[in-house]
Amino acid sequence: MKNYVWLLVGVSLLLFMAACGNSDQEVIGAENGEWEPQEVIEIVAPAGAGGGYDTTARMAVQAFAEEGIIEQSMGVVNKVGGGGAVGWAYVADQDGSPYHMFVTSPPFLLVPLNGQSQYGYEEFTPIANIIADYPAFAVAADAKWDNLNELFDDMKADPSSVTVVGTSSPGSMDHIAFAMVAKAAGVDITKIKYVSAQDNAGLTQVLNGSADVFSTGVAETVEQVKAGNLKVLGVTSEERLEGETLEDFPTVAEQDIDASIINWRGFFGPPNMPKEAQEYYEEKFKELSESDAFADIRNRFGWGEMYMDSEETKQYLDEQHAEFKVILEELGLAK
Repeated sequence: MKNYVWLLVGVSLLLFMAACGNSDQEVIGAENGEWEPQEVIEIVAPAGAGGGYDTTARMAVQAFAEEGIIEQSMGVVNKVGGGGAVGWAYVADQDGSPYHMFVTSPPFLLVPLNGQSQYGYEEFTPIANIIADYPAFAVAADAKWDNLNELFDDMKADPSSVTVVGTSSPGSMDHIAFAMVAKAAGVDITKIKYVSAQDNAGLTQVLNGSADVFSTGVAETVEQVKAGNLKVLGVTSEERLEGETLEDFPTVAEQDIDASIINWRGFFGPPNMPKEAQEYYEEKFKELSESDAFADIRNRFGWGEMYMDSEETKQYLDEQHAEFKVILEELGLAK
């Protein structure tokens, strides 16, 4: 009987040691960057379907699958509201999750700075920046202005005589992009008349004459220019973009206005995302950026290649945060 008891104790001890050994091996493997997702990965687009966030997220998921970069299932979920704040709050609630992330852009900095979100960029886990998009400033095809200097000459004389419309709220991307360029051209930006059309009615307002200038993303102008409804007075890329129609859009710089603005788009995880998961996704986004499939996607939408790893992304956001804070304070919109 005693021998039987000792046999049971011995077997139990061996099983316990084996279990401990397996556990240690899993942790070491994760620390060595060998972590891989075992559950569905959810990417949040903090805006409605069809916009820049949604398109970026869905194109990334499509290319991940087509190229076999990430084999685990991935899904895109739209969380609308607050200029992105609703989506950020949702991901913040997934504290420590390795299966949630979101795509974002400069409003990630602007919205908290103007007091519309309690969540700052510092609270989330940077993964990678993936593309550069560019603001564009368009007017109706029959508008009297043919370039930005003509527009800004009128605005220098009377800034409030021109109505600028954008999809974002005051103090967010469309407003700030136009203000930064107008400031570089010598316009008193505190007197700019900016209206927000968050229901995507900005294009309609320019076409029906209730607004004069549409501040938006360059991709949102292409089809309307092709249709003869809009003309683009300037884009904020350093050089002319490539592609049919896009190559015809003049840059801000070639009109002797010293301003270059990038509407970057990157991916972030929730607070306290495990380091091994962060490193895994960071490497996968690098593979995505270098893939032929995503190069084709960038060309289709007029996006520039702008991969930055997690550390580079964090440093870039620190710099841009300081820059945005200055202009929001000048506009009286900083909180």
